[in-house]
Order: sequence, then C-alpha cells, then structure tokens
Amino acid sequence: MIADPAASPLSVILVDDEHLIRSALATMLSLEEDLAVLGEASSVEEGEHLAGSAQPDVAVVDLQLPDGDGLDLCARIAEASPSTRCLVLTSHARPGYLKRALAQGVLGFLPKTSSAEQLARAVRAVASGRRAIDAELAAETISSGDSPLTPREADVLEFAADGAPVEQIARRAHLAPGTVRNYLSSAQAKLQAANRHEAAAIARRQGWI
Repeated sequence: MIADPAASPLSVILVDDEHLIRSALATMLSLEEDLAVLGEASSVEEGEHLAGSAQPDVAVVDLQLPDGDGLDLCARIAEASPSTRCLVLTSHARPGYLKRALAQGVLGFLPKTSSAEQLARAVRAVASGRRAIDAELAAETISSGDSPLTPREADVLEFAADGAPVEQIARRAHLAPGTVRNYLSSAQAKLQAANRHEAAAIARRQGWI
C-alpha cells in the first residue's frame, strides 16, 4: 500500500508471549509504510501498561497469554486507552471465542495462519472502525450453533483430543492440573460424555473445538 505522505502512520502494539512470532509480526507490519509498531509486550499486565502509555490506534493481541485471556486484555485496554481498537490474532480460532469477542466489541479476529497482507489489511480496517473477521471462521460460527462450553473448557478439551495426560494438558494450557481436571469434568457433564475423549469428539463434531 502506498502511504499518503501527509498522513501519520497508524500506530500498533503487539502482545504475544511467543518472542519469535511477536518479532516476525513486528517485522512484517514495519514493512508497511502506513503502519508503525510502537512497542511489544508478552503478557496481559505488560500489554495493559503498554497500551496505556503508548495510546496506539490498534492493539494486536494473542488470544492466550501466560497470565490471562487476550479478550480480557482487550477489555482492559479499552479502559486504559479508549481510542485503541483490538485485533485478536490466534491459533485457537473457534466459534466460541469469536462469539465472545464480537459480544464485547472486538473488531478484528484472525487466525495466525493469515498472510502478512491479510494482517496489514485487517489492522487498517480495525483502525478505521470496520470489522476484520476471518471469513471461514465466520461461516463456521454461523453454522455451529451455541456451544455450552466456556472458552477454557473448550481449550482443555482440544488439548485432550490427542489423548494427552492431564499434566501435559496443564502445561499446554498454562493451568494447574487440578484446574484442568475441573474443566474436563465440567465439559464431560455438559456434553453428557462418558469420558474426556468422548467429550472432545462430540465437541469437534459440533465445531466447538
């Protein structure tokens, strides 16, 4: 995109706990003449502080952070910097998360498989107050129906789908093993499944994980 020399570049911050991914995103967006990356953060706390101090146009936020939920961070950013709009970028692009994001006013929601061009285009759209939602996920969300699972229950079920033990699921989800067991038990009850593997299979058929 050819930038208007008279216009100030759109300011962006990046919040992702994976350094390699965060650095790659910063490099890709910095190649766009009309976009400027003001800073990077790796957690909810750092992201909220950075947004408050930098007051960017757009915050590109990972859905899962080591100290909390990216959508919760978006809500906190809205308070710390009311003019900042959130774009969620995630490897957990599921209908339940998209519905929750839309309900709280998040404008952008893309999978991490998006191209650099798609991401830059989405940042511009979100900065201008327009939605930037992955088309495939949007269609899946419309057809999936309402999931009875909370986002965290869906997370642990997805991590359990390959037969992983509770301790491994806990490491993947950044949760304590006891908390994982509670989520799995709750999900099994909601889906009326005999065990967590059957619960994961049911949820996957319904498009909830």
